[in-house]
Amino acid sequence: MGITIKVADAGFSYNGSDNVFENIGFSITEGEILSILGPNGTGKTSLLKCLNGLHRLTEGQISVDEQKITGMRWSDIGKKVGYIPQAHDSTFPYTVLEMVRMGRAPHIGLFSSPTKKDTAVAEEAIEELGISHLKGKAYTNLSGGEAQLVLIARALAAEPKALLLDEPTSHLDFKNQAAILNLLEKLSREHGLAIIMTTHFPDHALSISDKALLMANGKGGIVGRTAEVINENSLKNVFGIEVKIINFNNENHQAVHVVPIRKKTSNSTSKMDGVVNC
Repeated sequence: MGITIKVADAGFSYNGSDNVFENIGFSITEGEILSILGPNGTGKTSLLKCLNGLHRLTEGQISVDEQKITGMRWSDIGKKVGYIPQAHDSTFPYTVLEMVRMGRAPHIGLFSSPTKKDTAVAEEAIEELGISHLKGKAYTNLSGGEAQLVLIARALAAEPKALLLDEPTSHLDFKNQAAILNLLEKLSREHGLAIIMTTHFPDHALSISDKALLMANGKGGIVGRTAEVINENSLKNVFGIEVKIINFNNENHQAVHVVPIRKKTSNSTSKMDGVVNC
């Protein structure tokens, strides 16, 4: 059975008076991907933390399957909504299997130990993400792309119906960015997960998202179908920079690129020797 997450008139403040964001509302259900974009400081990460109960809204409400998140226990939220932070530094050299098995925490009692089932579920998540060869490797010795896959596997080990990801591609190279986007699309389309991610890459949102929330410094937001929300005018208004959206299509490939338009400086040509203009 799927999941529905609804956010209505949401606002959040750290000090109780100055809202980081306000008047945010959207809904997402199984098999959908929602991308959250906006300049630094508009509350994207804070909103994600409200969605999984780490922060509590100052105003408005969040419901998961018609139940207000404020009335849910942490373990019940964890069974429905998985959270992958932007970065995770482990002090201890846990193996990949141990790291992923930690995702079973919502299913394990406070004074209980992981069971054979918990280990089996963790191994299944590792296999699903194609990282079985890393199972015995120390998490502290992984590359950025490998570590991101482990964090996603850890979230999947809780068997959630939704995933929240904070800038999942921000520290990765081109190849690993594409791999993560393909994985998220697969988890949504083939496994029916509802996915909400923050990103600084509008082209990533346009590539895989069904919906987008564009958060502005005015503390509000624009939400809707991705192509309707993310366009050249809206990006200029929110980020204060001219952009060009370029679509590439042929029989076998499809891509979209969002290119910021920079003004040439007077000596730009002298510093660009050897660069071919297209």
